[in-house]
Amino acid sequence: MATKVHMEALSPTMEEGQIVKWMKAEGDAVSNGEVLAEIETDKATMELVARGEGVLRRILVQEGGTAPVGDVIALIAGEDEDVSEFEGGDAGESADEGEEEEAAEEAPKKGKKDDEEGDEEADEEGDEDDEEAGDDRAAAKEPASDGADDRRIKASPVARRLAEEKGIELARVEGTGPGGRIVKRDVEQAAKEGVPAAAAAAPDSDADYEDVPLSQMRKTIAKRLVESIGPVPHFFLTREIDMTRAVEARKRINAMLEDEGVRISFNDIVLKSTAMALARHPECNAHWGGDHVRRFNRVHLGVAVAIEDGLITPVVRDADRKGLRQIAAEVREMAGRAREKKLKPEEYTGATFSVSNLGMFGIDEFTAVINPPEAGILAVGGMVERAVVVEDELEVQTRMKITMSCDHRVIDGAQGARFLQTLAAILEEPLAALV
Repeated sequence: MATKVHMEALSPTMEEGQIVKWMKAEGDAVSNGEVLAEIETDKATMELVARGEGVLRRILVQEGGTAPVGDVIALIAGEDEDVSEFEGGDAGESADEGEEEEAAEEAPKKGKKDDEEGDEEADEEGDEDDEEAGDDRAAAKEPASDGADDRRIKASPVARRLAEEKGIELARVEGTGPGGRIVKRDVEQAAKEGVPAAAAAAPDSDADYEDVPLSQMRKTIAKRLVESIGPVPHFFLTREIDMTRAVEARKRINAMLEDEGVRISFNDIVLKSTAMALARHPECNAHWGGDHVRRFNRVHLGVAVAIEDGLITPVVRDADRKGLRQIAAEVREMAGRAREKKLKPEEYTGATFSVSNLGMFGIDEFTAVINPPEAGILAVGGMVERAVVVEDELEVQTRMKITMSCDHRVIDGAQGARFLQTLAAILEEPLAALV
């Protein structure tokens, strides 16, 4: 019996997904639980597994296409089973642009199936990482690009990201995928051959503007911001901190850890200090629940990480109970996987409070938007040396500004101020953490 492959909710906030890569081609045998495709959700790239057995008879949403959660994106059935009754209705509506052309050309393609499969094996030999593996049989549906404009050039999402990273102009790359589509291996080959990079400032065309499609992550960010900055009554508390002793403490710690190849960053120190301060002020380590406020006895810190499409917040769980070395290792490991979109949903959900640091970009101070239902977020600016009057004497100190965004439904001004007072005491005198 035929099995409909639905776009599944692969993250808690996912409403639609984008097909990054089909791991199976039409005609391939499929086992229950086998990985069918890689799906880009609003937060990460996840694997979609088969919920039935048979042959992948039809792919209804091609690579690069999107579909809402619940829509049918493919059909699994027996090799000779009639699946025509499943190809209408919601299955047909889920097909991405160009599906009608593919259906019209299905008959002549079947006659050439054996030849194309032979070509496919030759093309894909030794190229396991190619996101277009097994897609040659759908080549007829992809029109060739005229090469005049990157927006009209046919290229997979992976190829576009790689080209942007390497500064390669897609118009100069020859595509070897279906219908001349540019795939990952083409960009890699172009990089080896030294294809000229795209000019950083010059526009790619004579057009007055360019409409850039939203990624799944950017769509979710936009929706969440509307849900936060409007309904959530923000107020902000800013404090300047003397980081002189923290700078000295970091030097000593890193000197001790040098033989182990471990380095502690200032952000690690801020995270640990914030977690300790939250443990002492549970009224700030809280969520708004509509008809109640939930105060947490454990501190799970969300750490804002900038990635290509926006921000994601990996969570350091029980951060107040972990040492600097462990926090540093976890943040680096999760930040690396976040940039590769390989985080699991449980690794970026469940934070009780968040920290966003833009100091490394030369930002002195800023305000961050609360991530509901969290009641607060700390915005950390850069450290600067500044002349400060201390007991009628002028001295140079390393100063840093922090701004706490508070949900006024949960945190009052005095409560937020006391939390920042505790945080400042820990950062300005690291030994205070031992008291």
